[in-house]
Amino acid sequence: MKAIGYTHPGALDRPDALSDITQPDPVATGRDLLVEVHAVSVNPVDTKVRKGSGPAEGQAYKVLGWDASGIVRAVGPDVTLFAPGDRVWYAGSIARPGTNSELHLVDERIVGHAPKSLDFAEAAALPLTTITAWELLFDRLRVAPGKQPTNKTLLIIGASGGVGSILTQLAARLTSLTVIGTASRPETQAWVRELGAHHVIDHSKPLAQELARIGHPTVDIIVSLTQTDAHFDQIVEAIAPQGQFALIDDPVSLDVTKFKRKSVSVHWELMFTRALFGTEDMVGQHRLLTEVAQLVDAGLIRTTLDQRFGAINAENLKRAHALIESGKARGKLVLQGWD
Repeated sequence: MKAIGYTHPGALDRPDALSDITQPDPVATGRDLLVEVHAVSVNPVDTKVRKGSGPAEGQAYKVLGWDASGIVRAVGPDVTLFAPGDRVWYAGSIARPGTNSELHLVDERIVGHAPKSLDFAEAAALPLTTITAWELLFDRLRVAPGKQPTNKTLLIIGASGGVGSILTQLAARLTSLTVIGTASRPETQAWVRELGAHHVIDHSKPLAQELARIGHPTVDIIVSLTQTDAHFDQIVEAIAPQGQFALIDDPVSLDVTKFKRKSVSVHWELMFTRALFGTEDMVGQHRLLTEVAQLVDAGLIRTTLDQRFGAINAENLKRAHALIESGKARGKLVLQGWD
């Protein structure tokens, strides 16, 4: 089968940073599905792993990629949730070879039936960021779904990115929170408004100043999706007493003692945790992907696909990695089909 991989971690400007390769076809065992991959999307985690992690012991290449949509071609003997021919979407496991391959093995418990109303590219844009946003909002922060009136506010720092684009929609459409998104450019600010944010502020300016401008000097919940280091002191200032703070990025340091005076709780979200540790609630990702597919088909949630980057090959994948690393990506970047 065709795949895209590399032998040594490092910068993208090396000739061998990502290469078109050929690997043996995998075989489904246990609870695994063998998926024929039709589309993949690129996430910041792809670029981070490419820079810092090489092939596992005994493997010649490391294959990246987590988001995928495709067709189940075969199932392991213990599979109960899917059958060959099913159309699926998922975000894979960081502990296994990635989705940048024509055929891919994935545990059925982290796979959902894909939305009927989306094509493969539109579907591949969503799984990783959707799982991250859903778990962050409903599992970590324990926000109550539903439209029971409340005066609570949510600030999403980096609302125009992949996770921000779906978190904005989930919070605005499924909860009663007042959603404030941050974006620094006119086009990304417009994007966040389209996704349902009640207010949009500029994170290149002091957050306290921007929040005061819209009449919300403090907020109950702050979610930082990017550059937490740069915004942290402003976050401490802006969060309300007994508020909640959540993050997904990797700040070099995080002095949470600054939150003590306000009794703020801190929550970290990594959507790979369930698959990485084989938790008892691992099947929760199957369930939430199935539920979100229904929300998409009902027109309540839209795909966050922004750009189609062509076929799945090393050249196009490099272009997508470069845009992610530039910090200028909006929504999701998707590659579809094989040369």
